Amino acid sequence: MSELPPCPKCASTFTYEDGGQLVCPECAHEWTPGASDASDASDDRVIKDAHGTVLADGDSVTVIKDLKVKGSSLVVKVGTRVKNIRLVDGDHDIDCRIDGIGAMKLKSEFVKKA
Repeated sequence: MSELPPCPKCASTFTYEDGGQLVCPECAHEWTPGASDASDASDDRVIKDAHGTVLADGDSVTVIKDLKVKGSSLVVKVGTRVKNIRLVDGDHDIDCRIDGIGAMKLKSEFVKKA
């Protein structure tokens, strides 16, 4: 029986082969054998604003559309400047604090880099 390499994400030794890919049953990571270096480079996320400018942690952005705050009667108005953003994974990919409203998560498609 051949030895399969451990998972590059969680180092699990319980990997198995599925077609042309290797699969980890513990973390559900899939990769092509021999291409682990390429998959690590593709894990770097690139988040862009509404105009296609790449965003980074600590950037300042401006809201380009009125946004209703869910569960509240507050509205984040067009032109609101948000400083020191933090990029996160998920549907809402910007974590920030807006003066007068508090901590919020925003979608990058509704902001532009300031």
